[in-house]
Amino acid sequence: MRGFSWGKRSVRTGLGILLICTVGLSGCTQGTSSTIESVHQAASIPKDELVLAVGAEPEGGFDPTTGWGQYGSPLFQSTLLKRDAKLQLVNELATDHSVSEDGLTWTVTLRDDVKFSDGEPLTAEDVRFTFETAAKSGSVIDLTNMADVEAPDATTVVFTLKSPQSTFISLLTTLGIVPEHAYGPDYAEHPVGSGPYKLVQWDKGQQAIVEANEQYYGKKSTFHKLTFLYLDEDAAFAAAKAGTVDIAAIPAAFSKQQVSSMKLESVKTVDNRGIMFPMQPLGAKSGDGLPAGNDVTSDISIRKAVNVAIDRTALVEGVLEGHGRPAYSVSDDLPWSNPGSIFADANPDEAKQILADGGWGDTDGDGIVEKNGTKAEFNLLYFAGDLTRQSLALAAADMVAQAGIKVNVEGKSREETKKLAYTNAVLFGWGSHDPLETYNLYSSTHKGEGYYNTGLYSNPTVDHWMQQALQATTEEEALPFWQKAEWDGSTGFSYQGDAPWAWLVNIDHLYLVKNGLNIGEQQIHPHGHGWPVTSNLEEWSWDEDSK
Repeated sequence: MRGFSWGKRSVRTGLGILLICTVGLSGCTQGTSSTIESVHQAASIPKDELVLAVGAEPEGGFDPTTGWGQYGSPLFQSTLLKRDAKLQLVNELATDHSVSEDGLTWTVTLRDDVKFSDGEPLTAEDVRFTFETAAKSGSVIDLTNMADVEAPDATTVVFTLKSPQSTFISLLTTLGIVPEHAYGPDYAEHPVGSGPYKLVQWDKGQQAIVEANEQYYGKKSTFHKLTFLYLDEDAAFAAAKAGTVDIAAIPAAFSKQQVSSMKLESVKTVDNRGIMFPMQPLGAKSGDGLPAGNDVTSDISIRKAVNVAIDRTALVEGVLEGHGRPAYSVSDDLPWSNPGSIFADANPDEAKQILADGGWGDTDGDGIVEKNGTKAEFNLLYFAGDLTRQSLALAAADMVAQAGIKVNVEGKSREETKKLAYTNAVLFGWGSHDPLETYNLYSSTHKGEGYYNTGLYSNPTVDHWMQQALQATTEEEALPFWQKAEWDGSTGFSYQGDAPWAWLVNIDHLYLVKNGLNIGEQQIHPHGHGWPVTSNLEEWSWDEDSK
């Protein structure tokens, strides 16, 4: 693929062989064929039942205190607050909430008519228990700033924070409440909650069957029973073609193929893909002592040249078949993003000039620029088996080659990638409704924690602005500080500033949906973990003429 002119047409042509020929519609994983067949045998299902293949099986089960529901509705549990289709805060279990003037005390008032699926009432004690359990779990849920949580009466919860935290509101919208009386070591496999559905059967590796929770206090869904099939992308598409599912999540590679009796629904997301650059020279160390740094990507001229050379629109058209949009940050189109961070790209000539101004030149005529004897060459890793990431990485590598930078694309396991991410560029995916993700990716405090900030980026001014954002007492008050951290006119984590990332695209989530099935107004979706499409199940319905 080297040497192609990466216009929109050639991106699609160059990737067609890679994306289409590697996907066999009969290539279901073990256990998948039997699952599809069993559904197939159910020839006709009632109109109040649905079969869905919309996401992966949650590895850790259905326990919100360890992360279930962080990227989409917890389904079996209720949250204190939630965000509507416009991402505005609305009450769920809560009827009201307030924050003290100093930002340290958050008081939530609960509904008094809520029962868990086993008939037991939900009270403030369950909320207290949930947050305390999550705080002790050591999971992705960050409650380190919570000093205390109390339940002074059955409908009042009082949270005390160690310092003001505007993002604490996101925990109220994502952490599903679990019952203290029914919580134990096997809760993740046998969840009890107050959400709209209850789990009735989980065949690991194959499917989960859920039914409506008759105790649910909110608006009831039209659908009494849902069967979630855990299918690979190609198997989900095969199931859609066979007519055995009502909704199937599919990759962009299949989006041009017509499927009888189904329509394509494209949902806007902040599910992004971008290139993380190691920011330190070779010889640095990660927090846990692993080798870190890269003498090429630590040069800002390289990072800026890569950003400018990449044609993001061509990536959207060629790799995503038009189902997406260019990405310039981790939070495009969300309230805390800075629209001033958008820049003109697809300009290899400008990229060459950036490199030249930074002291990089082609001294031996091989097309690769160098500086002080160091070639402009680095590895770009992606998670092996992810065809979209592979395609984006290969296309981006060809684009930046035109500026004189050689990028070696390599697929690695997640375990390998985690170890190598400190010394190699990595094509990662992020995207959340919580600005705390921005903090985790760019804060010097969280350098090298899990997959966060593996480039070891550090900028005291950025840290200052983000700390101001966190210490604000409301989301609205925090917004200008998040935006300044991205770019304040002098510095920031955007391309105009330090350019620690080259963000590429935001990927639309694509679903094949049975004709006549209406899935309502969807939120802008977060990253693809979980089942974000189900967050508004109460709005789903069949059109009248399809019944």
